[in-house]
Formats: sequence, C-alpha cells, structure tokens
Amino acid sequence: MHLTGHKQILIIDNDVSRAHQMATVLSFVGEHFIQCTQEQASEAFKESEHLLTVILAGNLSSATAALIKSNPKIPFLLHDVLDANALNGYVNVIASLSSPLNYAQLTELIHHCHQYHNKLPRAGEKLSSSALFRSLVGTSKPMNEVRFLIEQVAKTPASVLVLGESGTGKEVVARNIHNLSARAKATFVPINCGAIPAELLESELFGHEKGAFTGAISSRKGRFELAEGGTLFLDEIGDMPQPMQVKLLRVLQERTFERVGGSKSLKADVRIIAATHQNLEDMIKTGDFREDLFYRLNVFPIETPALRERKEDIPLLLKELLTRFEHEQDKTVRFTEKAIESLMEHAWHGNVRELSNLIERMLIMYGDQIVDVAELPNKYQHIDVEAYTPEYPEELQEQDAINELFAGFDYDDDENDITDDATVLRALQADENGSNSGLLPDEGLNLKEHLAELEVSLISQSLTKHDYVVARAAETLGMRRTTLVEKMRKYDLQKPA
Repeated sequence: MHLTGHKQILIIDNDVSRAHQMATVLSFVGEHFIQCTQEQASEAFKESEHLLTVILAGNLSSATAALIKSNPKIPFLLHDVLDANALNGYVNVIASLSSPLNYAQLTELIHHCHQYHNKLPRAGEKLSSSALFRSLVGTSKPMNEVRFLIEQVAKTPASVLVLGESGTGKEVVARNIHNLSARAKATFVPINCGAIPAELLESELFGHEKGAFTGAISSRKGRFELAEGGTLFLDEIGDMPQPMQVKLLRVLQERTFERVGGSKSLKADVRIIAATHQNLEDMIKTGDFREDLFYRLNVFPIETPALRERKEDIPLLLKELLTRFEHEQDKTVRFTEKAIESLMEHAWHGNVRELSNLIERMLIMYGDQIVDVAELPNKYQHIDVEAYTPEYPEELQEQDAINELFAGFDYDDDENDITDDATVLRALQADENGSNSGLLPDEGLNLKEHLAELEVSLISQSLTKHDYVVARAAETLGMRRTTLVEKMRKYDLQKPA
C-alpha cells in the first residue's frame, strides 16, 4: 500500500459498515483518506511520513497497540474502541470520536492533528539543555509559544525583533535563536544601544580608522566586523539616536558599511536581532523612531512574557536559579510551599531578574536554611501564615523581653548601661516627659505579665492610630506584618465593631 501526495488519514477498521460511514464523513469534510483492516495496518505504516492521523476503530489488539507505541510522530484518534483505557499512557492518542459522528467535532480534531505535526520536535531543532537558557525555563503557554517561535525562525535568515519588559530575558531569546541557527559556530555579538554615548555609538558599531578622531591612535574593528558570519544583537534599539538609525537602515538595505574615517566598503554578512522594552510604534508617532527602520527590523517579532503572566513557572524558575547559585556559590536555600505560594502572588515588575536578585538575597541571609513566608522581605509577603513562636524557659523569656524593649535605646556604654531589673522597671514606669513616676513596688510584680500588658497597650495604641490598618501599625512598631497579626491573634485584639 503506497501513500503519496497530500497528508492522508488512515482508517483502520475491520467493520466494513462502520469504516464506510467514516469514509463518507471524511469525504464530506474534504479530507484525503485511505482504508485498511487491522491485518493490513503494518503495510500502511511503511511510509508513515505521509500520514496526517490514524483513526483506529474496533477491538484493540496487541499489534495495533504496538503500532501506536512505535509511531510517536503520528497522532491517533480512537473510534468505538471499547478497551481505550489501556492506551492512557500513550500521548499520541489525542482524542476519541463519539457516535454519531459529528462534522464540527471531526474538523476540530483534524485541526488538532495538524497542530500536533506543526509543533512536533524535529531532529536537530529541539532546544537542547545546552541551548536552553535559564529564563526560558517553564511549561506555561506563553513560554511554550516563545520556544515554538524560536524554533520556527532560527533556521531562517530573517531579522527578529524581541519585545518585552526589562528582565524578561530578551537577550536569552536572541542567544537561543543564534545557537539554533546555521550561524551557531560563528560569533554572537551583543551591544546595548542605550548604554553607549551617541557620539561613540557609530565607532562601536562600524569601527574606525587610525586618526579618525582625537584618541583614535589605531584602527579598530566595530561590532559588525566582529559579528561577521554570526549574529549582532542590538539591545534597547529604541534608545538609538536618530542619526544612527539612518546609518543602520542603510547597512540593513545595502549590506555594506564603512569604518569611521574610512572609505573602503566592507561587507556585512550579519544576522540582526534587535530588542526593546519600549513601544516602537508609539515612538514612530512621536517621531523618535524611524518607521522604515521599524519595518526592516520587525520581520519576525517575538514577545517575551512578563513573569506575572506566567506565574505557574515560578517553582521551576526557582529550582533552576537555585541550581545555578549552588554551582556558583556552593550553597543553596530552600523555600516552603507557603513561601512559593506567596511569591506566586507577587507582581514581579523586575521579572526574572528581580526573582534572581531575591534568591541571591535569601542566600546571603539564610544560606542552607529553609525560607518561609515570614523570612521573605515584606513586599513579598502576600499571604498570612501563623508564625512559629518557639517556647523558651521563663528566665530566657524575661531577659529577651528586656532586650527587645531597649534594643532601640541610645546610650553610652560606659555611663548609662541598663543592667539590672530595677533600672528596667524605672524605665517602664517613666512618664511621657521621661521622668520616673515610681520604683519597683515593695510587694514586687510579675515582670512577664507587666511586659505583656505594656505590649498590648502599645499595639492597641498603634492600631487605633492607624485605624487598624495592620501594615501601617506594624511599620510604626518596627515589626513584620505577619508578626503583628500573630500578636493580635494572641491577645485577641480586634477592630471595634
């Protein structure tokens, strides 16, 4: 059985009547198809590259199950297969057809089969671990789309414009395109157009001849020459001055350039990938960016998603970034499930770069420890959890309370050390003007209870002052919001009805 021409649908069914019904519907839909029995199926698979999908009907045999397993590049549809549950582990079984056959259902499933082929990883094009950079980690729909676009454009010579907020990994996308292209063995040369003064940018891009300007004591190659045969990545292209935009457009059109101070034309066999966090179309309207240059660069746009648009990728990103830091610094840190849940609620205006910075901070503060919500900086604490309060012997609790009360006091080490309980009690009883209103009563007191009463009083005052806005009250008291919430729960402090 020889299949040629268009992608065809193979119907495998020993029931002649049911197979005829399927053929009738496929003819109506306009699909190319061929029929065979289960005994003829092996012959049909000899040229499986011509198969769009296989519709398998009837009883499942060991032979047909083996065909599914051995042909992962072909999507299968099941029709009236009673023991279909036996195929749950096969990812290329993408759906089941229900009777009576429905035109809308069938066309949708055929569309899914086309998508299965379109997004099928191809030999030599799959992003390998060496090419897959850290910021491309993730299984979210936006990241899958970015990886798919990279694979589509990498093998072509098309110019690419990478768009996205700062910290989303635009250079990472550019490097992946280069690594998967035919230019992978040549050089990838990045340049930040916004970080170089306008008067020096032309020399940086095109190079200069000896004596071209003051300080040019020798000839120097520019980025275009350094990237010959490879890829030139123009980061923050929106910051390029207007005069340079004109010169860049000429190079893109003519594929030649001259060094500053030179007259010899040099060829530019360079692939251009540009990137920006700005809206270039708005800049065109204001006259800050040339429209003709925009269309030269915007042949194939790729938009890198903000981290807040793919929060489900945060656990994977954490794992990847922690692995990198462990390799570089030989230490790591772990996050509780609640801490990760809190991080997934954050807005991440700095995107992956902000996440990386946070992990580095946590490594410095809690290296080789476990980080919970309470250990995260306040801005990352988006869920309330019951903070762990360890129990200590009573004598330690009393001393700890004294230390905490006077942690913010300024005093001279030699003259005003507060070292005894009597001094502590005088401080506790001091009036608002700073004078002592009493000493330790003759009958004594329970220091722990006295300190608790003082704590309740100060917390209540702060809550009342800020109309029970917990975050502001906590800031006034110099404590974390979650700590204040725990103390409010401990002392049953609630906003009056």
